[in-house]
Amino acid sequence: MKQLHSTRYCVCVSHCSLDHGEPFRIRPGLQKYFCDLTLDPNTANTQLILSENGEVKYVEQPQPYPDHPERFKDIPQVLCRESLTGRHYWEVEWTGWARIAVAYKTISREGTVGKFGYNNKSWCLFCISDGFCVWHNNQNKNIPAPSLFSKRVGVYLDWPAGILSFYSVSNTHTLTHLHTFNNTFTEPLYAGFKVFDSSLSLCKITQQTNN
Repeated sequence: MKQLHSTRYCVCVSHCSLDHGEPFRIRPGLQKYFCDLTLDPNTANTQLILSENGEVKYVEQPQPYPDHPERFKDIPQVLCRESLTGRHYWEVEWTGWARIAVAYKTISREGTVGKFGYNNKSWCLFCISDGFCVWHNNQNKNIPAPSLFSKRVGVYLDWPAGILSFYSVSNTHTLTHLHTFNNTFTEPLYAGFKVFDSSLSLCKITQQTNN
């Protein structure tokens, strides 16, 4: 699996008031909210292969992973290790169909009820080839693909303010707002991903300072 090589400035906004589909430039100096996430192998479904460079790939053949109470048994999903309770930003590249999510650690590990977005313990962006769909508590909303459509998504979480925003990230470092959830979070959140006949990679962002 190839290593991603990316230099990206991070953007975070304190008040997510952008209209849907509104693009804006990524501004240097706001990368302080970037968080370096790591996939948790103890949560990975047996039809997922994780790599050290932050890639998760779906495979037909189940892998001989040891039993673990935190492993997703029926859905090809994985959580990250980091507990998120502050302001955080991360980016993901995806192929095929993928769900980019945050979830409470108490999410079910068995059955469809544990699928990201199908319960009140997770929020997700479902990514397909021609658009997006957001899910929470088994309710969904279609999001048309923006004009600057790409297969890189930025996620901004402001846990204290109850804000979770998804952005499409273009090759020109421009973010297009896709959707914002407004919630009252009651537990730490964990980034999570679901892939099926596809793959997904956590992006590295090189933090830079102005001279």
